[in-house]
Amino acid sequence: MNQEEFKRFGYLFVDWVVDYLSRVGDYPVCSPLQPGEIKNKIPHSPPEEGESITEIFHDFEKIILPGMTHWQHPGWFAYFPANNSPPSILAELLTAGLGAQCMIWKTSPAATELEEVVCGWLRQMLGLPSGLAGVIQDTASTSTLVALLTAREKATDYQANLKGIKLPLCVYASQEAHSSVEKGVKIAGYGREALRYIPADENYALIPEALEEAINQDKAEGYQPACVVATLGTTSSGAVDPLAPIGRICQKHGLWLHVDAAYAGTAAILPEKRWILEGMEHVDSFVFNPHKWMLTNFDCSVYFIKDKEALIRTFEIHPEYLKTGVDAVVNNYRDWGIQLGRRFRALKLWFVLRYYGVSGLQAIIRKHIRLAQMFKEWLEDDERFEILAPVHFSLVCFRLNDGRSEAELNELNRSFHQKINKSGRIFLTHTSLRGKYTIRLVVGSRTTEEEHVREAWAIIRQAADEVTK
Repeated sequence: MNQEEFKRFGYLFVDWVVDYLSRVGDYPVCSPLQPGEIKNKIPHSPPEEGESITEIFHDFEKIILPGMTHWQHPGWFAYFPANNSPPSILAELLTAGLGAQCMIWKTSPAATELEEVVCGWLRQMLGLPSGLAGVIQDTASTSTLVALLTAREKATDYQANLKGIKLPLCVYASQEAHSSVEKGVKIAGYGREALRYIPADENYALIPEALEEAINQDKAEGYQPACVVATLGTTSSGAVDPLAPIGRICQKHGLWLHVDAAYAGTAAILPEKRWILEGMEHVDSFVFNPHKWMLTNFDCSVYFIKDKEALIRTFEIHPEYLKTGVDAVVNNYRDWGIQLGRRFRALKLWFVLRYYGVSGLQAIIRKHIRLAQMFKEWLEDDERFEILAPVHFSLVCFRLNDGRSEAELNELNRSFHQKINKSGRIFLTHTSLRGKYTIRLVVGSRTTEEEHVREAWAIIRQAADEVTK
């Protein structure tokens, strides 16, 4: 492809993205296609000869686009958000154009030093302790795995100091913790049987007393407690584990405390939500995802750690071909995580933080929280609905409840949920809270305004009318 052709299609693609963002709300939120429809339209063998970008782009529009779920749709109320924004998209274009592999300082000094700066900015924005060092990972699942591996190494070092005594290690998390904790425990070599799920209270938050009881029991039975994973904003209900008492327990027993704040961590940029961080002085590592609620394209997960030397000892390795003359005075982030190769993720984050500023991002998060509270009040005013969890952020958990048995209510709400999503205008997902089929509505898309939440409420009420006739 020559420069003129590249320029022509570059302009065409940028125009297409601008047009897409302006009319994303016109698409059905979810693709209506059935399994296999996309594959059946694509040849089973690669082309022998090259094809033109015109042909490829035509097939993108005709074959690929109809099979896409539109996460940036204003009617996207599912899972948690995975946002983007114009400045983030433009930065991704520059990143792709540079094509840099940013594994060490020498391979791109700007990538490393910009990452240091933006992590420092985020630490200040969230009000995290000044001693925390930051690094950008791909996802919170990876960040949690990194924490589990570092905690394992620390516990193993402790055992080595006990003259070779080796006790089986244990990890603790709320029964409401994300599934990535269990996955990480298995990958990190603890073994699934080493994970202890701790009961949650009526608000779905981990019970500190139950945690300490489990730790004491494991110690008495010859196990070594190694790590606790606390959650700020659980996936099912948005629950907040109490960091202060959990942290004191971890400090007392010498456990690593990791905090998963993948979704809700962004809310801490609001002074009125910073209560979720009470007890952060006890925390060893903390993760939140700007790619969820901070308008930054996927993937971008920021991981903070108190003892960066423990992190580096876990992951560093020094083959001759990676040594440089400045290693002693710079951060080589390939030693701060699992991957050797690293994308230039800091650039898009820098664009977003500079374009919106702290006040602009705060305004967007406050709007989403306000809209969720508005929706919650509508539910409270309609006696057909039941709210199933506290609304701390922008997630509302609810169901229909007309007095039927629990089994019948679950079937009713399953039908109700399907009818809501059949509209094609909005998309909600579900969970189970203490055996109750629970519908989740999350306000988090950059494009969602009050009119879209009102439309969602109209669709939900109409669906309720139809299934309760």
